[in-house]
Amino acid sequence: MADVPSLYVILPNEKLPPGGVAEVGNKAFNLMRMAAAGLPVPPGFVLPALWCGLPRDTAANAEALRASLAKGITRVEAATTLNFGSTRRPLLVSVRSGAAFSMPGMMETVLDVGLNPDTVEGLIRLTGNPRLAWDSFRRLIQGFAEVVSGLAVAPFDALVRDAQAAAGADNERDLDYRTLRDLTHLMLRCYQDLAGEPFPTDPRTQLARAVEAVFRSWDAPKAKTYRRLKGIPDSVGTAVTIQTMVYGNAGGKSGAGVGFTRDPATGAHKLYCDFQFNGQGEDVVAGRQVLRDNERLRATLPETWMQLALFCHELELLFGDAQDFEFTVQSGALYFLQSRHAKRTPWAAVKIAVDMVEEGLCQPAEVLPRLAEIDLALATRTRFAPPVPSPLAIAQVAGIGVACGAIALDAAAAQRMAAAGQKAILVRHETSTADIDGLAVAEGVVTATGGRTSHAAVVARQLAKVCLVSCPGMMVDMAARTVRIGGRILAEGDYLSIDGNDGAVYPGQLTVVTERPERELAMIRTWQSAVEPDRHRHRPKAHMRGSR
Repeated sequence: MADVPSLYVILPNEKLPPGGVAEVGNKAFNLMRMAAAGLPVPPGFVLPALWCGLPRDTAANAEALRASLAKGITRVEAATTLNFGSTRRPLLVSVRSGAAFSMPGMMETVLDVGLNPDTVEGLIRLTGNPRLAWDSFRRLIQGFAEVVSGLAVAPFDALVRDAQAAAGADNERDLDYRTLRDLTHLMLRCYQDLAGEPFPTDPRTQLARAVEAVFRSWDAPKAKTYRRLKGIPDSVGTAVTIQTMVYGNAGGKSGAGVGFTRDPATGAHKLYCDFQFNGQGEDVVAGRQVLRDNERLRATLPETWMQLALFCHELELLFGDAQDFEFTVQSGALYFLQSRHAKRTPWAAVKIAVDMVEEGLCQPAEVLPRLAEIDLALATRTRFAPPVPSPLAIAQVAGIGVACGAIALDAAAAQRMAAAGQKAILVRHETSTADIDGLAVAEGVVTATGGRTSHAAVVARQLAKVCLVSCPGMMVDMAARTVRIGGRILAEGDYLSIDGNDGAVYPGQLTVVTERPERELAMIRTWQSAVEPDRHRHRPKAHMRGSR
């Protein structure tokens, strides 16, 4: 090919790409800025978004892509003193999407790339942690099967459940290395049965196929729907970020988390965080697990918690806005894997804008363009008028306000109800970004599992939907189209009222009262009136005549 896209490295003291976010995507560009600012970022490299639109199946392009991957891996090996495919000091990498526009959870990720029956033994020698090695290997097989090979997830999930049952474990984090080793071998056989070929053991083959799967996910239905809802052009494509693995599943002082520098639901100036000890990032963002380790993080690793609080301020200084960041703690050491402008409710957007100006972090001229992207009429907070009945359950709050509607047990039901002019509450055991069509039309969402920072919760907040997660004791029966909450069975179509202020879930339809952040809105109007005369002063005369 005539013009091979440049390859950029995520290391301190590296030059930023001239094309900025448009060239390498929001994720990689921000990681480069964080590394340059001295924040703890694992070494990596990025394949620019230009690759996404190229025909990568031509011989010349395929060879150029292989060469770029090899060059990037060599740079990361030099920075880490690890070697990709080594049986003594193996380098493992994550492969992540990253478009110029943030699209949380809409594209794919593959973790732990580089493991095989030989390198898993090398990882044990390197870390002295056989549980970490076998847990990472089985995670690679599961993720690769779903994302790269397009295999059904159910057979692999069933193997995990069977292993938990046999071991008497409450969750996969309680499985020991022997159980995980046996589980990994079962997954290798399951993969071969379903794929009709063995799991690829060559690390470079794994990497090339994972990269192709991430590029391919740009055209996934959920990604297309999100772009349509947010007005993102299909032509921009996604970059791919390849980064050194850090291990949140390395034991008691390790874990994965997602944090916000400010509360994205209310705008309150405090660290807002979901954390899972002894887990990897997908455990937090996928919405499949109940996340209850936030207070334990503060108590068990107080120094890490203090670091996070300090880094919140550094991130806001660096990027000039409230941030949503992903992080991993490996044996007490903190690493950042991503930072982006935080998706937030309109209420939070108004409060954060005013607070950051009053704190001296921003000027009105900087925050007004951000506020122009939201409908200030939606900057409201709702509550239920008293009296209210006893709640069926109290869930975790991920999106503020209150909502009432008929129970819809999947995205299709929510769409049918909306088409018929009926308000709906999406009720799911777990929700994912694949439910975006239902999230878009529902008044709110309730899930039995998941956390406040899962991808689906982030999207629901941005869409100004009331969102409750980890509803205790909630059981969804898709066969009977019913849901049990607090010992009461409700059918699809029955009305439900959910309170995103305190997490309460009520049967029936309650009366809603609306309030607005009047002080903050008045201040914003003052800023706007100060800016408008200046705009008119500098407007070209021809434009002024045409506007009369």
